[in-house]
Amino acid sequence: MLNLKYLGLAAVLGSVVACGSEPKPPPAAPSGNTEAPIATPAPAPSPKPEDDPAKSQINISDEIRKACGISDAEAYFDFDSANVQPAARATLGKLAKCFTDGPLKGRKMNLVGHADPRGPADYNRILGQKRADSVQSYLLGKGMVKPKCDSTTRGADDATGNDEVSWAKDRRVDVMLAE
Repeated sequence: MLNLKYLGLAAVLGSVVACGSEPKPPPAAPSGNTEAPIATPAPAPSPKPEDDPAKSQINISDEIRKACGISDAEAYFDFDSANVQPAARATLGKLAKCFTDGPLKGRKMNLVGHADPRGPADYNRILGQKRADSVQSYLLGKGMVKPKCDSTTRGADDATGNDEVSWAKDRRVDVMLAE
């Protein structure tokens, strides 16, 4: 009976001591190269009802639009999405044709993906790359060859928005002639 009392007392004291200890400090921030690709992006900010995906676009440089005969065409990205909208496909098809057997045949293009600044930096960098890769995939399916169509990201590095209208302009892929 005495052993049982000591065992109970030891259990109570053990839990009191455990509860009274100081919490472990949070892990230190990562050091070194933090720009490595992340397998699973951080959760995206939740979309707002007033977010208008029809205001984000593929921004084709004036030089390319003139050479390819493309008007002020738009290709839309939904908030937190890298999917090229159906309305953009005709314009991207025209762009691919211009670079495969049109006036810009043999030239190289750069696709640079962007995101608005509302998500974490790593997430925005990944989302910008996915947008550029999505446009690149579509163009490759229309006859472009990968060495002539490079995709990169700037994430939210160049974002200038501070409200819904300007954030929508930050969600884009820039299409430019490579030097």
